[in-house]
Amino acid sequence: MIQFVLNGKPTKAEENELLIEVIKRTGNPVPHLCYHAQLGPIQTCDTCMVEINGAMARACATRVAEGMRVSTASPHATAAQAEAFDRILSNHLLYCTVCDNNNGNCEVHNATKMLSVEHQNIPFQPKPYEVDETNPFYRYDPSQCILCGRCVEACQNVEVNETLSINWEDPNPRVLWDGGVPIGHSSCVSCGHCVTVCPCNALMEKSMLGHAGFFTRLRKSTLNAMIDVVKGVEPETGYGAILQVSEVESAMRQHRVRKTKTVCTYCGVGCSFDVWTKDRHILKIAPEKGAANGISTCIKGKFSWGHINSPDRLTSPLIRENGQFRPASWDEALSLIARRFSEIKAQSGPDSLGFISSSKCTNEESFLLQKLARAVIGTNNVDNCSRYCQSPATMGLFRTVGYGGDSGSITDIAQADLVLIIGSNTAESHPVIATRVKSSHKLRGAKLIVSDIRQHEMAQRADIFLHPKPGTDLFWLNAVGRYLLDNELADYDFLKQWVNGVAEFRQSLDPFTMEAASDVTGLSVYTLTTVAHMIAQAKRMCILWAMGVTQHTQGSDTSTAISNLLLITGNYMRPGTGSYPLRGHNNVQGASDHGSMPNMLTGYQSVDDPEVRARHESAWNVRLPSTKGLDNHLMVDAIHAGKLKAMYVIGEEMSIVDSNANYVEDAFSKLDFVVMQDIFFSNTCRFADVVLPGAPSLEKDGTFTSTERRIQRLYQVLEPLEGCQPDWMIIRDIANALGAGWQYQHPSEIMDEIAALTPLFAGVSYKRLEGYKSLQWPVAADGTDQPLLYTKQFAFPDGKARLYPISWIGPAETPDAEYDLHLNNGRLLEHFHEGNLTYRTDGIRQKTPDAFVEVSPELAELRGIQNGTWVQLISRYGQVRVRALVTDRVQGNELYMPMNSVDAAVNRLTGSHTDPTTHTPAYKETSVRLKVLEHGESPLPRINFRFGHPTPQQGVEVERKWKRRDYRMPGNGLVQIQTAEKE
Repeated sequence: MIQFVLNGKPTKAEENELLIEVIKRTGNPVPHLCYHAQLGPIQTCDTCMVEINGAMARACATRVAEGMRVSTASPHATAAQAEAFDRILSNHLLYCTVCDNNNGNCEVHNATKMLSVEHQNIPFQPKPYEVDETNPFYRYDPSQCILCGRCVEACQNVEVNETLSINWEDPNPRVLWDGGVPIGHSSCVSCGHCVTVCPCNALMEKSMLGHAGFFTRLRKSTLNAMIDVVKGVEPETGYGAILQVSEVESAMRQHRVRKTKTVCTYCGVGCSFDVWTKDRHILKIAPEKGAANGISTCIKGKFSWGHINSPDRLTSPLIRENGQFRPASWDEALSLIARRFSEIKAQSGPDSLGFISSSKCTNEESFLLQKLARAVIGTNNVDNCSRYCQSPATMGLFRTVGYGGDSGSITDIAQADLVLIIGSNTAESHPVIATRVKSSHKLRGAKLIVSDIRQHEMAQRADIFLHPKPGTDLFWLNAVGRYLLDNELADYDFLKQWVNGVAEFRQSLDPFTMEAASDVTGLSVYTLTTVAHMIAQAKRMCILWAMGVTQHTQGSDTSTAISNLLLITGNYMRPGTGSYPLRGHNNVQGASDHGSMPNMLTGYQSVDDPEVRARHESAWNVRLPSTKGLDNHLMVDAIHAGKLKAMYVIGEEMSIVDSNANYVEDAFSKLDFVVMQDIFFSNTCRFADVVLPGAPSLEKDGTFTSTERRIQRLYQVLEPLEGCQPDWMIIRDIANALGAGWQYQHPSEIMDEIAALTPLFAGVSYKRLEGYKSLQWPVAADGTDQPLLYTKQFAFPDGKARLYPISWIGPAETPDAEYDLHLNNGRLLEHFHEGNLTYRTDGIRQKTPDAFVEVSPELAELRGIQNGTWVQLISRYGQVRVRALVTDRVQGNELYMPMNSVDAAVNRLTGSHTDPTTHTPAYKETSVRLKVLEHGESPLPRINFRFGHPTPQQGVEVERKWKRRDYRMPGNGLVQIQTAEKE
């Protein structure tokens, strides 16, 4: 801590703290329009000018030092602030009362009030540009833009999509997309960062326009006339009186605009934000305080909420009669379910029923479903979709370090000196995590290695891009591990203190020479050796992986190899290190954490542990089954075998999400009784006997657990549509129809029960999760959590990790003479999973309307394929018809097909082979042949961001503004301190 003088008073601060932050904290008002705590100093607006030791300086770019004397309100400082703000107003027309951004958070409005501005000396000058409306989600008004550069800084250095810039050398500067093309034709990914940080109305969500204010739905001609009236009286009345009117109108808005905190319903990053609503209209998503994301969102979290008010929503229970569905009352539906479940249990036993929880459901709902299965029905046949993606990663961590979750936080990934990404299209599957990697790579010089069979964005940015043969990552990981151990490059002190089984493990690596790895993977010995030395030289390394690893027959083993490599190099137990299996769904981590697994109760307590069962039996007053149940893969086999008779599936499109979809659909058609619970009539609902209308995340309370083990509350934003109910209520009512007598009235009561039964969550409570507070498990009874795992020991009885030997088997299916192409599959940035949610947002459907298959230029030339050519993909298990997209993201005979389609579902092509340890399908081991059909239109319109051309630069580049002939730093002739420090 240091001490300095602020406005005549001794003030303490942390050494090198930004002066603007100290000023804000101590309540000394100083305007600032370009500075944002999550962006750092930008230095374009000059409104935070202060006097320091007799010289002028920007508070945003000055770090406090011992003994400095600062005045925010000296005559020189206030004159400089007023001069700077007058320049701002020359770029911005104040018409607050009829502006949709008049919501108490417009920083231009607030600065006008703070500085008591009555008139401006430099008249407003509209810029010679039209409003850009070409993006479906937001618009840019150049004439309202104050050129603060926040949007550019956010795009260039936080999101690092590098689309936005400012043409400072132009006589009329403005924000540019890809150097000057319309927004809708640029590389903009609609992440929303720019709109979120804009301090005025220059960038605004279209969902706000015409909805937020009391006067803003008026015709543009009427609005312009009202603005002219206001500007006409301004010379006589001054801004003060005008602002008072706008503040009354703004206060009126607060009575009809709700701001409710929630957690994103898409990927596993765990972004949280406020949802602004007026009645059922979603005005905007406002991120700022989320522990995982701050100001960051992606296109889905920021804009893809069309499903909430979709006319396709289910609003009544449906019962199948004579092959048709008819609406039914809740009482009738619940009675039918209870009767049929009871009959089937009596006739065929409790293990003839299966239960599937949803990664879209809350923790409390997953807990109730597994409790329904175990305590009411009496079966451990319960699972969730982690079986399709993340179970192998969890297994790899169980084997080596003890906990099946990320060993650190997203902040650790950002702190790493080296990030190794394996089988993860992070920029599209986990966009906000990717922003932290990209920013660290760009601004801090962190190194990036990517191993993938597709050259996606992270691969293009990587210092080294590895393109191994499909399914061979395990081999090169083991080879690198052996090389490190054999060449004195391992962390032997760490191994000696913290790791068991080193000698046995080294012996298991004998087959994994660099030469053998080169033969198996197709990577050169030089490349692999270079990777090994980069890993050895890095002080802090994180490894990120996802479905490109886990969805193979050796998914568990490759995940184990990743953790082994981290142990060899000592990259656990410290900030900026660790293992990060990126969870694909918003609550796939939580569904497993809370017991929706055939062998685990909450907190990964084994069903065959007598003490665990005794504790639950005492709390629930039942006898619990002690043998492992069926996972979702085995359930399908059991249906075909005639052993499983009924299923209750919540929020999962299982019929086309499970591998070998034709086989799975055939199984569903054989079931005696199916209950589907969803918000839409999905493909799987076709097989149901009863369909129950659940509620999406915005219509309920609860908690989600993100990929970084972060438990966060979501609050009910909207009342459920009439006829719908939150899933926890439906599960409770089914249990009670079966005689359970559950009395839950709120999800907080369910969480209290979870905490009482689960050591891993002992200190979790709704009170400790209020607002934006969060906890990262394990959580001790006193509420202490562990953002970084293994700081004192690993999660084994002796406190040591375990190197786990693994051998090489190889993929179960590879191309041959008949099926000569390898088919890869995965996610797209703008869509999610099968698209049941995202296709219901018009702007996303406009940008990416349909499925496609990516084909390499060389294969396209060989087969006569163009963009839009219809092709038939045929595997050993089925076929689909889809249009081709020719792109160099794939190479040679490798294809890539997004999973985001019901009509052209990729899982009609994938087989039933699985990882033998977890039964996770080997989705990524699929061979196909291709038949060229007729030519058609491109599956991606030219307005898709993939056709754009980013313009990378180092942030807003304010130095270019300072070089303009018409610029001078405000300050009334005092000595001026001008810096260009970047955070």
